[in-house]
Amino acid sequence: MSFLISRFLSVNARRPRAAGPVRGMWRRVVAMLLAFAAITAAGIATSSAATAASANISPASEATVASAAAAAAAASAPASEVALVTTANGLVQMPNGRLLSPEFARIASRGEIVVAVLGVDQPPFFQRYEGELSGFDIDLANEIAQKLGVKVRFNRDAWTFDGVVNLLASGQADIAISKLSRTLPRAELISFSVPYVQLHRALLLNRLKFAELAHDRSVPEVIRTYDGTIGVVVNSSYADYVVSNFPHAKVVGYRSWDELVKALNAGDITAAYRDEFEVKHVLKQDPTASLRLRVVTLEDLNDTIAVGVNISSPALLAFVNQFLEERSRKLDVNTLLQATKN
Repeated sequence: MSFLISRFLSVNARRPRAAGPVRGMWRRVVAMLLAFAAITAAGIATSSAATAASANISPASEATVASAAAAAAAASAPASEVALVTTANGLVQMPNGRLLSPEFARIASRGEIVVAVLGVDQPPFFQRYEGELSGFDIDLANEIAQKLGVKVRFNRDAWTFDGVVNLLASGQADIAISKLSRTLPRAELISFSVPYVQLHRALLLNRLKFAELAHDRSVPEVIRTYDGTIGVVVNSSYADYVVSNFPHAKVVGYRSWDELVKALNAGDITAAYRDEFEVKHVLKQDPTASLRLRVVTLEDLNDTIAVGVNISSPALLAFVNQFLEERSRKLDVNTLLQATKN
């Protein structure tokens, strides 16, 4: 078609110049021929693409073609814009040739792992001391980063434990290490590692208020059918636990554990519900508190503390689980209480 148009133009170029109306007619004819040529070329290209798509090309051939295309693109692109190559089984090839799963590739490319930590200090798990974050959870985060060969950046934008979960679920962190209890509602949003601390759940009772409620009944008898007032920290795991553990209780929510303990001391509520470490720590901080308050440890109910991982990062979850299994440093309630002396 292009040859015919060229022939047509060369012949007409040798003819005598026509009058205005005739010359306009020839111009329209030439424009129509050029348009027709363009449409024909597009149709040929479409037909060729369809033929290639219907051809029986093996996955290996497709991978070869894709790799060649990626290599050609990389050769022509600036070094800062070269995209990482993904293999047929989903691994990412780093610039040094190392193969990584996508979640590790993101962390390695960034040079840091982002760890979500509650914005309110929870010693000895995490607290800011002399301008630096320290504590058992901070040590754990640093050890994981060291194994990965990257730095740590802590995201402390959340002010509730559920807020920490939301930071992770929304992709603003790679993992969460924040004295985070495993609960079923949270497991709908994120994945949890194996526990790195296991605590019993416990009640802290106002002695006077509890005696009024008991009416000479034994403590286990009252607890089994507890229908008094019980305080929990809002947006915490115990706000979930209390519903199933004490279905008849009158639940009162408080913004912080300090506010809850203050209300318990004042007699505004009869019981406070939290893990055995926090409950026993109240009596350890104030020896006179045992005159007003009493601890009841629920041996058959556990609070498992674990690392949160983004639900779309199974390889990272497996890595964290393996790391925790191999880690020699183990924590329990006595270790935590002992650490609060420092």
